[in-house]
Amino acid sequence: MRILTVRKYLVLLTVVVFGATGDFFLKLGMKDVGAIDIHHLAHIFAALANPWVLMGIFSLLVFMSSYMTALSFADLTFVLPATAISYILMALLSRFWLNEHISFMRWAGIALIVVGVGFVAGGPSRTEHKHDALPEVQTTEERA
Repeated sequence: MRILTVRKYLVLLTVVVFGATGDFFLKLGMKDVGAIDIHHLAHIFAALANPWVLMGIFSLLVFMSSYMTALSFADLTFVLPATAISYILMALLSRFWLNEHISFMRWAGIALIVVGVGFVAGGPSRTEHKHDALPEVQTTEERA
């Protein structure tokens, strides 16, 4: 079983924090910009001038580079659930800074995610494969 180092835990923490804050900043910026659609591309480009949207894009770029780093040392089946803890951070940011109402059912769903993360975190970060020697294949001449 491979052990995660402090540096690797910091990479996972970076994924969690920058993923949640990137989405938060994008939402904050889009509240300022208003509704956009694909038929009005000028509005999309105007949204890119919003500082909150730019901070969101920057945060998501940090998230993506950290996520790629995490995938380089751990299995996807470990990284994705381990970083799902960001749902808690996202819910708290949404509740207290965006003043969004979060129903009991959503909190219950977030709690189930946290429990699932607990199950995943208890296992190894990378699947170990035993390299068993394959039986040699005999040719027709060798069998005779």
